Amino acid sequence: MAKRDYYEILGVSRDASEGEIKKAYRKVAIKFHPDKNPGDKQAEENFKEAAEAYEVLSDPQKKQQYDRFGHEGMRGGQGFGGGGMNMEDIFSQFGDIFGGGGFESFFGGGGGRGQRRVRKGSNLRIKLKLSLEEIADGVEKKIKVKRQASCGTCGGNGAKNGSSFQTCSTCQGSGQVRKVMNTMLGQMVSSGTCPTCNGEGKIVTDKCTTCHGDGRQVKEEVINIKIPAGVSEGMQLSMYGKGNVPPRGGEAGDLLIVIEEEDHKYFKREGNNIIYELYVNFADAALGTSLEVPTLGGRVKIQIDAGTQSGRILRLRGKGIKDIEGYGKGDQLIHVNIWTPKQLSKKERELMESLRESDNFRPNPGKQEKGFFEKMKEFF
Repeated sequence: MAKRDYYEILGVSRDASEGEIKKAYRKVAIKFHPDKNPGDKQAEENFKEAAEAYEVLSDPQKKQQYDRFGHEGMRGGQGFGGGGMNMEDIFSQFGDIFGGGGFESFFGGGGGRGQRRVRKGSNLRIKLKLSLEEIADGVEKKIKVKRQASCGTCGGNGAKNGSSFQTCSTCQGSGQVRKVMNTMLGQMVSSGTCPTCNGEGKIVTDKCTTCHGDGRQVKEEVINIKIPAGVSEGMQLSMYGKGNVPPRGGEAGDLLIVIEEEDHKYFKREGNNIIYELYVNFADAALGTSLEVPTLGGRVKIQIDAGTQSGRILRLRGKGIKDIEGYGKGDQLIHVNIWTPKQLSKKERELMESLRESDNFRPNPGKQEKGFFEKMKEFF
């Protein structure tokens, strides 16, 4: 099923400010919050949908990418996308939108959830250079990435033999501490990260000798990624769960892939079209000829009509780049330039002198003296 427009989900216009987007998300999140709609699967899906929309629209870079390319711009092929968020992602990333206490404190206790939140590691960002040929139809790449992965010795918890730790006595293993304040509106419950265990709920008593209690090791991994056709310079794709893991367990961050376009030997890109500068001598332009030109899919033959003028643009339909939204392909535009030789032989100069007086060499030519051009063609 096609995804709904993010602006439609939050009920805001495309020029909404950051504050308006945040306010709209808060309103939708309250309406569909699981604690207000226990057992309602549709409300839960709407809650996740709103969180996904806010994740994109609250980030200026992601918002710009979405405004330009839509949902396709938030994907990079298999494994990419703004989706895949679970409930813990949402509570971890956006809980503070309701104030210091998060979602749980807003609803006064979290509806029995109150479990320690899954921590998420930092994102990784890499630059990936692509040729126009790779961009034109999409490409699959294997890249090496160094990332913080779970320690193979302790399993990622930082403890020697994987079990040398004890439950935090401050938060009793929950990772959260609660405060109750009496106000004129009644009791207000707020929760925050436990200062003793930093939200982990446990304390390492004997550290792992491999990772020294951090729970992570730097590892090099080969990752297979699919780049969709039509990406452009500066576009950012995200690969879920391929970033760094946090210390002592949790969920890995994302791998952010920033696209860079390599300069091409023959072509320049304008949107989904590619531009090729073709130079022909004026004998061929006057008499007409057939020539081979390069395209992204190989060389093709084109016809230069007799009397072609410098500045004419020829179009090869469908020889450009696939649209990232799937709306067909661009074209190859051939800009015709008449080549003027810088040096002439004696015989060539004599021919040119005889042609100088011809009406065909003037801006408003009269009778075409084709014989002279036939003689000239052998020199070019």
